[in-house]
Amino acid sequence: MRASELRGRERHDIERELQELQRELSNLRLKWQTEENPDTSRPGRLRRDIARCKTVLREMELQEAADQKSQ
Repeated sequence: MRASELRGRERHDIERELQELQRELSNLRLKWQTEENPDTSRPGRLRRDIARCKTVLREMELQEAADQKSQ
C-alpha cells in the first residue's frame, strides 16, 4: 500500500483499514508465539502500513484544522 493510494480514500475507509492492519498484526504476533509464521517479513510490512495510515490520518486532521482556522 502506498501513501498516495491512501490519500485518495475517505477518512472512515482509512480508519477501517488501520483497524484491520492492527488486528492482523496482533494475530501474527500470536502465531509467532506458536511458531506458525513462516513469513518473517510480514510483521515489518504491516507496521509500515500502519504507520502510513496514521500519517495520512494526521495529515487530514492538520488540513481540517487549517481549513477551520482560515474560515
